[in-house]
Parts: sequence; structure tokens; C-alpha cells
Amino acid sequence: MKTDSLFYRLFQELPGLVFELADWPAPAGAVYTLHAEELKQTGFRLDGLLLPKPELPHLPGVFVETQFQLDNDFYSRWFAQIFLFLYRQKWQGPWRAVVIFPSRKVDPQPPAAYQPLLDSPWVKRVYLEDLKERTDLTPGLQLMQLIVAEPEEAVSQAQALLRVRGGPAADPDWPGWLDLIETIVVYKLPRLSREEIQRMLHLPEVELKQTRFYQDVFAEGRVEGRTEGQQQGEAALVLRLLSRRLGAMPAEAESRIRALPVAELEALGEALLDWRTPAELMAWLQRQG
Repeated sequence: MKTDSLFYRLFQELPGLVFELADWPAPAGAVYTLHAEELKQTGFRLDGLLLPKPELPHLPGVFVETQFQLDNDFYSRWFAQIFLFLYRQKWQGPWRAVVIFPSRKVDPQPPAAYQPLLDSPWVKRVYLEDLKERTDLTPGLQLMQLIVAEPEEAVSQAQALLRVRGGPAADPDWPGWLDLIETIVVYKLPRLSREEIQRMLHLPEVELKQTRFYQDVFAEGRVEGRTEGQQQGEAALVLRLLSRRLGAMPAEAESRIRALPVAELEALGEALLDWRTPAELMAWLQRQG
């Protein structure tokens, strides 16, 4: 699973996490939603844009970018995307920008032309490597810590995150929390089977079956293994993003998506961020034959 899709899912479910990463005060309540915006005729697409509710125009729009590969042109492209969007949308309100790097080694040396923007308190660079050793993190930031954990530490960190929430009896949002943790664990350790996840996270089967991820990926009778597990996990996450983006889809389309190979699922995960209607999905599937 490409990191873009993973972070899109996390910020879609937990938009306040962006403010935590940037160390900005977060507005109270569920006032932000995540959008994917394409800048037409430029080839530019923003990874994500947090927009406040229309009745709260005083709150800033927040541009969110994840950059996990070294790219010497990153800053030129990123700021061009931001200012082109502000121009095209005739944006009048405040804005902020956050870029998330896994480590400093993939942060290119910014050109001097952009240094004043990077010195601004409203543009933040976040390095997930800084979270690795911290013990004072909120549960949301611990999810970020899990993403960059070493594979041999991922399971123990996932277990600790589950203990934080206290289980289904103590937390009404337990299924969603468990679903996010499972998604990250499979991203980190695609070799794990259903039984291995259940055993290593110390979860009774009744709790594991509460999650949509279990129902989508680890349904009874599916063939296990590295390649198959990656394909099923990719298909489940892409279907979930499509559902949130486009709503209900025909059963035939879902069946075809579940049968796509990993490479095509990854391409679909990138393409769907630009779509607005189910017709665009069907046209894409037709092109795949």
C-alpha cells in the first residue's frame, strides 16, 4: 500500500491529527473534512486539503503533503501547487501548510527563494523519525509513531495502542480504532495471516470481527501468503476510499476491483483522488479491460 493512500485514510478519519503533528492549536469539534484537489490542466494534484465547514470561514484551510521519497524539486512544485490553488479558487481566507517526511534525509535542501515561507509559523515540516523515542504522545500521534516503527517493534506498539483505549466495553469508538491499527499493521507486516494478527495482538476473534478490515481482507477461506495478503489489503483500502469518495458502487465494479492485481490497485488508489462521479470509476475499469 502506498503511503499516500494510508495517510489519506488516517487524515480522513482523524483530521485533527494534522494540527497535532504541526503543533498548532486544533479547533474544537469536528469542523474539518479532508478533500483531494486537482489543479486542472497542470498535472498538479494536492495530496490533501483540510477545509473547515462553510459556516466557519475564519478558520484556515490546511494543505497537507506527505513526501516519502527524495525529490530535489519538491519545494518548487509544492508551493506552486498551493499558490495556483489559491489563485484559481480566489481564496480570501487564511491558510496553513504541513509537509510530512519520514526523516530528514528525504527532505531536500530548499532553494533560498522559498526560505521565507519555510520560516513562517504557518508552514511546518514534520519528521516522523522525531516521534520514535517519545513517550508523551497522544493516541493519534502514537498512530504516526506506529507507521515509522521498526517491523520487529510494530506488534508491541500496536498492543500498547489497543490498551490505551481500554477495549470495546470502555470505548464506543473501539471498532474504528482497532480498524486503523489493523490497517497500519498489515501495511507494516504484509506477511501476517488473520490468525497471526489475532494471536499477536491478543484479540479474541469476536473483537477482531468487529472491524471492517477483518471483514474485507480476512474473510474465511481466502488464500494466505505475502502476495495474496498484499492484494487483498490493497483492494480493501481502495474500496473503502472509493466508498467515501463516490458512495455506493455496483456489485460488478466491486467484484472487478477485488480481482485487480496489486499494481493496478495502486494506480486506482492514486486515480480515485481526482474523481467526482461513479462514471469516472467505471470508465477507468473499462480501460483496464
